[in-house]
Amino acid sequence: MSAQNTTTYLSASQQGLITVTALAAAGDMENLNIQIPAALDAGLSVSEIKEAFVQLYAYSGFPRSLNAIMALKAIVEQRSASGFKDAAGKADSPENNATDKYEQGRRVLETLTGTFQKKPAPGFGEFSARIDAYLKEHLFGDIFSSDILSFQQRELVTIAALAAMTGIAPQLKAHIGMGKNTGITENQLLEVAQLIEKHIGRRYANVMLGLLHKPAIPLLDADKMVRISAIEIVPQFKAEYLEILKEEASASMKKEPGVIAIFPMENPACENHIQIVEIYANKQAYEAHLQSPHFKYYKESTLKMVQSLRLIDQTAIDAETMADIFIKIK
Repeated sequence: MSAQNTTTYLSASQQGLITVTALAAAGDMENLNIQIPAALDAGLSVSEIKEAFVQLYAYSGFPRSLNAIMALKAIVEQRSASGFKDAAGKADSPENNATDKYEQGRRVLETLTGTFQKKPAPGFGEFSARIDAYLKEHLFGDIFSSDILSFQQRELVTIAALAAMTGIAPQLKAHIGMGKNTGITENQLLEVAQLIEKHIGRRYANVMLGLLHKPAIPLLDADKMVRISAIEIVPQFKAEYLEILKEEASASMKKEPGVIAIFPMENPACENHIQIVEIYANKQAYEAHLQSPHFKYYKESTLKMVQSLRLIDQTAIDAETMADIFIKIK
């Protein structure tokens, strides 16, 4: 998807805002710690990122919001100690002095949706007056009333957060509509989906693409690679080899998005024989894997331990089912 469209419709700061919000909503702290500095370098102020993470709690909960805020705090302090001067941005404005916060939030929601908002909201609001009040008074009143982020920025934050989670397609659809009402274009929304594909995953991007009436991205590329490595280990090195292999497989799965699976197995009937099922998203991912520091260490460290090696390339009969192979593991 990304390779087919090189035109950029989102600014660098918008891309940064979307990326850090999606990663925070997904709870991917490792990559969030990488992308927060990139977002600051792209021109976002500290207060803009902080406000996005504050807004996030209404969608993904306090724990992930707080984790993201603390990550931002640590990074800003580290950068300051290293001489970086990040833009502070607008000051926090925690007080909302509206006399009727429900009415304030209802009007904000009318602006975003372009439609009249009944009191209480039909359906959920009639069934639960408290959740209707929280939605109007707090989310669209207290949070959205802050001018640290514009309504358009807030909808980008919300769309990114919802797209990074599962089971919330109706809410994502609603906010895509609200986003369009703030001026977000179809091309910008497609670029949001590209960022979700890149940083969160294709399954998540496909939900958004479906709501935009666009074709889904194949979960595996046409040049995907499936291979079985059949290895015979020199007996006295077996324990040491298995330890290095476990570290390499773990690092590959955690650090390389294009590595779908590295699954070592041992046949009890054939002592010292190891089989490794390897699945790569595409040939580029495989080539990148060969150049990774953890694979190079594995290869160099185990040369003397390997008695024989056979690489058996496979062809998937049902690629779509293969992509679901581990999905049942909770």
